[in-house]
Amino acid sequence: MSGDLLFTGGRVIDVGGGHVGRFDVAVHGGRIAAVAPDLPRDATTEVVDVTGKVLTPGLVDMHTHVHTGATYWGIDPDPVAWYSGVTTWVDAGSSGAYSVDAFRASLRHRRVRVPALLNISAVGLTGRTGENRELDNCDVDLAIETMRDNRDLLVGVKVRVDRETVGRHGVTPLRRGIAVAEACAVPVMVHIGAAPPSLDEVLALLRPGDIITHCASAIAAGPGRVSPAMRDAYANGVLLDIGHGSGGFAFDTLEAQLEAGLVPHTISTDLHARCLYGPVFDLPTTMAKLLAVGLPVEEVVAATTIRPARALGLPEGVGTLAPGAPADVAVFRVEDGPFELVDVHQQRRSAKQRLVNEATYIAGRLLPPLLPEPPRPWIPLTPEQRQALNRRTDMLRAMLVTPLVGADGLTEQFPVTRN
Repeated sequence: MSGDLLFTGGRVIDVGGGHVGRFDVAVHGGRIAAVAPDLPRDATTEVVDVTGKVLTPGLVDMHTHVHTGATYWGIDPDPVAWYSGVTTWVDAGSSGAYSVDAFRASLRHRRVRVPALLNISAVGLTGRTGENRELDNCDVDLAIETMRDNRDLLVGVKVRVDRETVGRHGVTPLRRGIAVAEACAVPVMVHIGAAPPSLDEVLALLRPGDIITHCASAIAAGPGRVSPAMRDAYANGVLLDIGHGSGGFAFDTLEAQLEAGLVPHTISTDLHARCLYGPVFDLPTTMAKLLAVGLPVEEVVAATTIRPARALGLPEGVGTLAPGAPADVAVFRVEDGPFELVDVHQQRRSAKQRLVNEATYIAGRLLPPLLPEPPRPWIPLTPEQRQALNRRTDMLRAMLVTPLVGADGLTEQFPVTRN
């Protein structure tokens, strides 16, 4: 069998493609060609030995904000992708109807895949909050037209529902978002936060397949943590998404939900400019937090690959290593702990293991390193975060200004002909 890339010896965790165990993975023409034990190597251009490593589909982060330079929250995903294994970054509502063309233009030079959710507010997430306080921004007909004109990009509707965002309008913006979603046959993702409106009011409107993000938010859940309405919504097919972010994830809330049998369907970061430097950092760190509360690694990988892909109806093959799928592949090493992890309220837990990314491929091509941009001036950082960023810059400078090799590592490239 011919191919241009062959991964050998690794432990594959591909729940969507039905391969969990020791398999070789062959890539040809940017797509998965075969997954099987001991594939032949003779006609393969490059063999990548991943013995002792974990091989997964490229991760799918279902809640991110990547409209950098145009919104309060946006970050550049490419400098994070190459060291995190995330190949599909779902932008969750950065753009509304007024800015979807600018958002599309911003993606032209992205190396990663970026499907998106359309914000019900036409102004999107230009500012920190408040986009739904003016109901004229939540124009149902305009949003439907925008969805239909951009179905190659837009895969759902995003509505932020908390007292800062909606003001006196309660769940009206959500009702409008659901109207758009019904007209376009897509799901709604709902951000939940501080009441009013209450979480129960929000849950009462959701349909099977709609998504509650920040599902383990202590702010939204309140002291009860698991209400009867949450149980009913879960039983009726509403999907729970972690959506960690800078304020939406609490260990004790998640543990109460797990004890009640409410296992999150998907694990996402809500990675944005305020949580990139902590407490989120990246998707593998968030995955480790779910490992810390007892979820098995296969469950955690499924919740960051095939499940978000299915929840949003992403193109066939995304989130899997099935033959014919895009060859988006992440290679991880498994490190044994314990590792201390922290939620948004400074609660701490310890993980016995974590996955550390070693290589990320998109369409069979290895992503090269890329330095991140500095934080925007409006992003709040602790003195410790600023010091750590300065140390990182100093280490990078020291590493790059030192010649790569000494004289013994060089050769004469243009020999002089001597008579």
